[in-house]
Amino acid sequence: MAVRPHWLFGDQLGPHFIDHRHHGPDPRAPLIMIESWAVLRRRRFHRAKAHLLLSAMRHRAAELGDRVRYVRARTYREGLAEAAGREPVTVCRPTSRAALGLVESLAQVHVLPARGFLTPGDAFARWAEERAPGRMRMEDFYRWVRREHELLMDGDQPAGGRWNLDRENREPPPRGARTLGAPDPWRPEEDEIDDEVRHDLDRWEREGRVSFVGRDGPRCFPATRREALASLRHFIAHRLPWFGPYEDAMLAADPVLSHSLLSAPLNLGLLHPAECVDRAERAWRAGDAPLNSVEGFIRQIAGWREYIWHVYWWFGPDYRGHNALGHTQPLPRWFLDLDADAVTARCLRHALKQVRDTGWTHHIPRLMVLGSRALQDGWDPAAVTDWFHRCFVDGYDWVMLPNVVGMSQYADGGLMTTKPYTSGGAYIDRMSDLCGPCAYRPRDRTGERACPYTTGYWSFLHRHRGPLSGNHRMARAVRGLDRLADLPEVLATAQARGAAPP
Repeated sequence: MAVRPHWLFGDQLGPHFIDHRHHGPDPRAPLIMIESWAVLRRRRFHRAKAHLLLSAMRHRAAELGDRVRYVRARTYREGLAEAAGREPVTVCRPTSRAALGLVESLAQVHVLPARGFLTPGDAFARWAEERAPGRMRMEDFYRWVRREHELLMDGDQPAGGRWNLDRENREPPPRGARTLGAPDPWRPEEDEIDDEVRHDLDRWEREGRVSFVGRDGPRCFPATRREALASLRHFIAHRLPWFGPYEDAMLAADPVLSHSLLSAPLNLGLLHPAECVDRAERAWRAGDAPLNSVEGFIRQIAGWREYIWHVYWWFGPDYRGHNALGHTQPLPRWFLDLDADAVTARCLRHALKQVRDTGWTHHIPRLMVLGSRALQDGWDPAAVTDWFHRCFVDGYDWVMLPNVVGMSQYADGGLMTTKPYTSGGAYIDRMSDLCGPCAYRPRDRTGERACPYTTGYWSFLHRHRGPLSGNHRMARAVRGLDRLADLPEVLATAQARGAAPP
C-alpha cells in the first residue's frame, strides 16, 4: 500500500506535526505545504504577520528539502490538486473551524488528531461534562492540568503549597523606573528568505492582490525551530526571573518588559507547550527562577492557552455570534488603520503604536487598553475579534474568538469569565507610567481633561446597569453610580466624544 502524503498547514511547522507516534503520519510520508495568497486577500492583515507566516513556511520548506512539495497557489483546493491530484493525503486537525470544514469537505483528506497542545479534546470533554452549564472556570481547569501532567507539583500538592500566586504577580512598575532593567529579549537575524518574502509582499501590494495594515520589519519573532528554541532558552535563562511580579505592568519605554514573546512561535507550531513549561519548572527546581515567576508563566501556557484552545471547540460554531450586551457600533477608521498619531490618550496611543509597529503587545494593553476601549464604546464584538485576529502576529481564530468574545468584550454574558474586564483611568495610572505626561487626568470625570477611560467606565456601567447589577462581582461598582452627583455631566462628556479619537 502506497504511503499517503501528509499536508502541513502554516501553523503546523514543528517536528511534532510529523512525528509518527500517537496516530501521526507515516514516517516515510512525503510532505505537502501550500502557500495560498487568497488567505491573505480575505482580510486586511498586519504586514508583519503576513511576513512572519510566509517566512516561517518557506524556512520550514527549505529545512525539509526534497521531502516536501511546496506549492504556491491561489487557494488551498487548487494547491492540493496540484500537489497531490486525487491521491489520498493526511493532515493533522487544523486549528480553525473554517480550515477544518475545508479539509472535511475533501474526500481525499484523512484528518488525524490535533497536535501542539497538552491535553486532547476528549479528555477536556470529560472534564467539562462533569461541570454544570456555565460553571467551567479556567482556574479549575488549570489545576486539573497540573495534576494530570504532574506539573509544578510536590506529590499531590502544588509546589509551594498554593496553586495560584497571582497576588505576587500584580505589582505596579517600580516607582520612577523607565524600564525593568531586565536583559533584552532574543531577536532574530533576517536572511535571504525574509528578503524574498518582503519582495513578494511588495509586489502583491503593487498588483492589488492584497492590502495590509501596520509596518513590517525587521522581523521580531522566530520563524524557524532553531530560532524558537534559542528564544525559549534565552527567556528561561535571562528573563524568566524578572517575569512574575510585573507581568501586568506597563512602561512607555519598556513595552516588552519581561514577557517571553513565545506566543508567536507556539502558535506557529514551532514550539510545543510541554517543552516550554518543563524548562520553566526545571529552572525553578534548580534555583534559577522564583516560584511566582515560574507559576505565572506556566499558568499562561498550561492554563489560559490550553483552556482557550478547548473552549473554542467546546462552545460550538454559534459562539461567534454572541453579543450579550447588544454592542453594534462599527470600529472607527483611526482604530482600523492603526493611526496611533491621531490619538491623544497616551495609554491608547502607546498600545496602538506598538501594534502598528510590531503586531504585538502583552496581555494587559490588549485587555485593559485596546479591549476596554472597544467595550466602553460599544463596538461590535465580531468586528473587534476580527481586528485582533488580523492585527496581531500571534492571532488565530481559535486564539482570538474566545479571548475577545468571552473575556475582552463579555459578549457571551459570562460563559468564560465572571465579569466584564474594564476600568477607569485609575487602574492604568496605578499599573503604568503612561498617565503622568498625558493630556487627560485619570481621576477627572468631566471637563477638558476628563480621562476617556474614566468617563467611558461610568458610561458603560450606566448603559448596562440592569444586567450588571445582578452580577455579584459588579454590583458594588454599579451601586457607585448612585454616589456620582455629576453623573449627567459624565454621561454628556462621554457622549460628546463620540467616535472621535480619544
